[in-house]
Amino acid sequence: MRAQADLADAARWIAADSPTAARRLRRAVLALTQHLGDHPLAGTRRPELADDPFRFTVVRGFPYVVVYNSALRPPLIMRLLHGARDLPEVLKDL
Repeated sequence: MRAQADLADAARWIAADSPTAARRLRRAVLALTQHLGDHPLAGTRRPELADDPFRFTVVRGFPYVVVYNSALRPPLIMRLLHGARDLPEVLKDL
C-alpha cells in the first residue's frame, strides 16, 4: 500500500538526522489512525485536491498530511505526504 511506503520513506528520511524523531512520527501516525477509526469524519474536505470521500488531516507535531477515504470502515489511509509537496500533482491519480 502506498501509505505504508510513504511512512517508511518519511521515517527513514527523518531517522538519518534523528532516530528518536522518526519513532515519534510512527507513534503520531498510529495515534492518528486510531483517532480516525473512531472519528472518520474528523478530517477536512479539500475538493480542490480530491473529491469525496477523501479527507485530509495533519499529523500532530510533524509537517505531514494524511489523505484517507472516510467512506470505508475503518477509514483507509491512502497517502502520507509532506505538506511542502505539490499536493495537486501528487494526488492527481488518487
